[in-house]
Amino acid sequence: MQSTPPIKVLVIDDSALIRHLLTEIINSHADLAVVACAPDPIVARELIKLHNPDVLTLDVEMPRMDGLEFLERLMRLRPTPVLMVSSLTDEGSSVTLKALELGAVDYIAKPKVDIAAGLKRYSDLIAEKLRVCAQAKVTSRVTTDKKIVNRLKGHGFTSTEKIIFVGASTGGTEAIRRFLEPLPADMPAILITQHMPENFTRTFAERLDKLSPLNVQEAQHNKRILPGHVYIAPGNAHLEIVRNGANYMTFLHESEPVNRHRPSVDVLFLSAAKVAGNNAIGVILTGMGKDGALGMKAMKEAGAHTFAQDEESSIVFGMPKEAIALGAVDEVLPLDDLPRRILEKVGQRINRV
Repeated sequence: MQSTPPIKVLVIDDSALIRHLLTEIINSHADLAVVACAPDPIVARELIKLHNPDVLTLDVEMPRMDGLEFLERLMRLRPTPVLMVSSLTDEGSSVTLKALELGAVDYIAKPKVDIAAGLKRYSDLIAEKLRVCAQAKVTSRVTTDKKIVNRLKGHGFTSTEKIIFVGASTGGTEAIRRFLEPLPADMPAILITQHMPENFTRTFAERLDKLSPLNVQEAQHNKRILPGHVYIAPGNAHLEIVRNGANYMTFLHESEPVNRHRPSVDVLFLSAAKVAGNNAIGVILTGMGKDGALGMKAMKEAGAHTFAQDEESSIVFGMPKEAIALGAVDEVLPLDDLPRRILEKVGQRINRV
């Protein structure tokens, strides 16, 4: 029986230390193999032609050509799955989000101190992300800043009883942007859990706030949930919804990770099922793993209407697929059809109040 050839990885980083560490880590997994390393994008271009890698790891700050400029050209001319290797800083998070917008599939955050030991601790995570990247659907991209967004018309929503709950992982930063941008400013409140480190979520919320007519913010503890607002679960904290008298409130806590994640989509969705019941709308977007599937099933059983992004438009179909397999999903739709359909559904629900 012929064995499956390993996933071919090209490492691009101007640091000889990082190139060495990543090569050592990647080659320690039998199903992965570094075929070459490049100190900058100029060298990388020739190595891509020579080796035809399945996945690239890419740093941002490099000589001769900036990593983002290289990524934009790559996704326009020769779309290839890319795993960004970025620093855990405010500047690093902003650049990483831009890279995801340009078409990178996922990212690994470089430790702030003791990079060698830190990266080795991430060995299994790096391998897992490379496997997912190799299977991800990447297509030719143009700069999304030039895209014209068709805003949907609002319905004059005033009820705070209706809440939309969204969960996502790999590919989710761009999926969430495309989901929010068309929505009107008078939407019911939206709570979102996206798997992301704590240094990234505030930058992510700020970026979305500039692109969306909605008020997008990183969620804070024990705050009233208001219409027209979007609350992003902060990195390293679970986000739940609770009730205080007539008001819905946010509740943050740092209990153990669920499905290896904190924040966890299941934690958010289970609280939605318990507290919001049939006033909730559930949405599960692109992502690897199964986080959110059980929570969405609980939401549906509590009377919520639930949606999943379809396979064709998902970068990674793991999370939606798991929810669908559990019978937790009422409607499966392409990403760009979800905003209008959810707007219709929420409008119907409000009109029945």
